Amino acid sequence: MRLQAYLARAGIGSRRKAEDLIRQGRVRVNGTVARLGQEVDPQDRVEVDGKPVALPRRVVLALHKPKGYTTTRSDPHAERTVYDLLPRIPGLHPVGRLDRDSEGLLIFTNDGELTFRLTHPRHGVRKVYRVWTERGTLPQAVCRRLLEGVELEDGPARALACRPAHGGAVLVLAEGRKREVRRMLKAVGYPVRRLLRTQVGPIRLGDLPPGRWRFLTEAELRALETGVGLSTPPKRS
Repeated sequence: MRLQAYLARAGIGSRRKAEDLIRQGRVRVNGTVARLGQEVDPQDRVEVDGKPVALPRRVVLALHKPKGYTTTRSDPHAERTVYDLLPRIPGLHPVGRLDRDSEGLLIFTNDGELTFRLTHPRHGVRKVYRVWTERGTLPQAVCRRLLEGVELEDGPARALACRPAHGGAVLVLAEGRKREVRRMLKAVGYPVRRLLRTQVGPIRLGDLPPGRWRFLTEAELRALETGVGLSTPPKRS
């Protein structure tokens, strides 16, 4: 594993921060000043500013976020946060966000490299949303507008897929801009009444009840890693 990925997984911060520490000469591997891109193994001794750094047991879990919870660890203005629903695990953080009034699938991990891969635009991890609007089911013509793209205050946005569904629609997006789905639908005249995220990459919400969480299965982890280039899928015989 590359050193910057090792440091991110060890919880020292983002991969960019890890790269900065390496460039500054603050990281040593087996007593020698490290270089950017260096490969390390779990048995290597890694130190940052003279302090040992070790990989924690990786945790990846899925939460069904209910409406009314804020995706933050600490917010003086939030009555309830998603951390009220989760186990106390050092370094656990959300991969992406849902606004307070939205519901559905959130992935959490203590693996900084996995978070980086899942949120980097290069990998285009798809998210599926079931929405209900104040004007009911989206016509096909409105879906076509969303597929072609609409102009938002922070630039154009478009859906990768859209199909009408009772009372609203099912949308697929690869971006993760703040309140993007709500802003897109408002732009086409269909304000959102309810928003539920049902899938992130290969991970599905399924029948996980609101407010409950579960660890990802080994098969889900493999699919997640393969999708963002962290592992190589097995060869077919």
